[in-house]
Formats: sequence, structure tokens, C-alpha cells
Amino acid sequence: MIGSVARILAILRKEFIQMRRDRVTFAMMLIVPVMQLLLFGYAINTDPKHLPAALVAPTQDRFTRAMTAALENTGYYDFTHPDATATEAERLIATGKVAFVVTVPSDFGARMLRGDHPQVLVEADATDPAAASGAISTLGTVSAQALARELGVAPAAATGPEIVVHRRYNPEGITQYNVVPGLLGIILQMTMVMMTAMALTREIERGTMENLLSMPAHAAEIMVGKITPFIGVGAVQMLVILGAAGVLFDVPFVGSVGLLLSGVLLFVVVLVLLGYLISSVSRTQMQAMQLSIFVFLPSILLSGFMFPFRGMPGWAQTLGEILPVTHLLRLVRAVMLKGAMPADVAAQFAALGVMTLVLGTVAVFRFRKTLD
Repeated sequence: MIGSVARILAILRKEFIQMRRDRVTFAMMLIVPVMQLLLFGYAINTDPKHLPAALVAPTQDRFTRAMTAALENTGYYDFTHPDATATEAERLIATGKVAFVVTVPSDFGARMLRGDHPQVLVEADATDPAAASGAISTLGTVSAQALARELGVAPAAATGPEIVVHRRYNPEGITQYNVVPGLLGIILQMTMVMMTAMALTREIERGTMENLLSMPAHAAEIMVGKITPFIGVGAVQMLVILGAAGVLFDVPFVGSVGLLLSGVLLFVVVLVLLGYLISSVSRTQMQAMQLSIFVFLPSILLSGFMFPFRGMPGWAQTLGEILPVTHLLRLVRAVMLKGAMPADVAAQFAALGVMTLVLGTVAVFRFRKTLD
């Protein structure tokens, strides 16, 4: 027997009223599906276009100009540095400011007129193999057709250049070299933010906040005392993940260990502060968990972990720059795979430092209001 319809309707009305009062949960039910639709529909692109490139060409003859123009017309290449030197190009690809370096020999035009096969070196940043695959696949055909038109002959009769592709930092295109370093940031964010976010709300739910209120301590002192253990937990997780990356997946580590550890510890501080900020605006542990998931979702989709960062539209890249994990992924991949020096990752350290200052200030302010 189903029971009384009136009682069922009464319970149903009670649930709707409770759902309406829990604004965080109600907002999550509406915002998360919409955010997933927008991110997957508009921001995600597995075939990025307009990738920045540098051109190293001592003599900018008409054949070089024809080839570079043809590459830009494909939509994959944007020669943002058309007059780069070899030293400058090396710095640009090491810091991630360009995805490709195209090197054309000084006698390129003369050898094309003689009917030779001059070599053109294309160096690709293969730390993210998926981002460069589409652009590399167009190189040979497009350059041969452009030079054939410049010579005034049919493409089949033209003697095209020999394109030598050098996939830097990951020549074999091993996916683990890109994914495993990125997992360091994703795993830390998933655990650090959620654990820290639930810490303060647990104190409130259990009624133990009164003990903190009775202590002769300032809000900043209490907050530092509570977040320090979580920073230690994050340090242990970091060592476990880095050890597994080397032992289980043979991910190369060519950079400075100290530089990497400094960057990751700064990232952990940012996450802990973010978690505490979430806890200060949550009334229950369930709300804290929901808000943590709300922050975690764009961190996966917009940081460059799952999909190429340069393949996203401008507005999505702007949102991605606000996320701490975006800068950690760049730092970890640069140090582990490229052997980056402190100057090469200074921008990532600066971004994480600004986030630490802003989140720390806001977290102390919100925590002080919670104590009051």
C-alpha cells in the first residue's frame, strides 16, 4: 500500500522548503550543470589553433616568407617572434612563450632555386603532445605547396624542403610525461582544499569553536595554528607523488629539486588558504564539500591538465589564469621536463605569491568575523 497522499504531499512540501533554505545546495544544483555545459561546449578544444611560434631565419628571402605565410594561413601557427635569434628562440620555447621554433638556413632560397632539398628544422614543445600534433601534421604538405607556387611549377614537380621535426622535452610523445606531473597539482588540490575547508565547519558543527573563542589568541594566530598541519600533509603527499612519478612511470626529472619543492609548497599554502576561505563561508561540512567541488571542476577543465590551454578561447584562458593549479602545472612541467631555471618560472612564482597574499588577507578577515 502506497499510503496517504496527503502525508506524501506534506513531506514533499517540507523537502522543497528545506531545499530552498539551503541556498548553497540549491545553487550548486543549478550552477554546476550550466558550468559543465558552457565549459565543455565552448571552452574545450582538443585541436588548438593560433599557437605562438618563433622564426629563426638569417635571410628573410621570398621563399622563407612564402613558407611562413602558408603556415600561418593554416590557422595553427602565429609567428609572434618573426625575427628571433637562435638564443632568443631557445629561451622562448624553454619558458613556454612559444610552442614552435622554425629554423630556416641562410641559403634556403638559393638551394630552392638549384632544386635541392634544404632542411627546415621545426622544434615543437611536446610537453603536451596533443597540443602540437595537429600543427605538425600540416607541415610537409603546406610548405611544399607554398614553395611550388613561388617557383611557378606544379606541386607534383616541385622539389620541396625536408622538414625535420624535433619534439622537444618529450620526443616519443609519451602521455605519462604530461599527465603524471599534472596530477601532482590536481591531487593536491582535491585533497588539500576539501580537508581544510571542512576543518572549521567541523569545529562549528561539533560545538568546539567555543574553546577557540576562549583562548587569548588573535584570529591570524588561530588560523596559522590550524593550517600548519595541513601544509605538512600536503608536503608528504607531494613527496609520495613525485616518488611514484619517477619509480612507477619513469618520468624524467632534469631540473632543480629545490626549485620544484619551493613552488609546490607555495602552491600548498595557496590551497590551504583557499580551503579555509571556503570553510569560513560554509555553515555545514556538506556545504564546504560542495563548494570545494565547485572550485575543483574548473581547475581540471581550464588549467591545461586535461585539454590544451592554448586551445581555449580568450575568456576561458583568462579564467584559467586565476586558478592556482594552472601556474603549478606550468612550473612542474617546466622544471621536471625542461630543466627550467628560477628566471624561467619567475612568473609562476609571482602569480602564486600574489594569490597567497590575497587569499591570506581575505581568509583572516573572514575568520575574524567567524570568531566574532
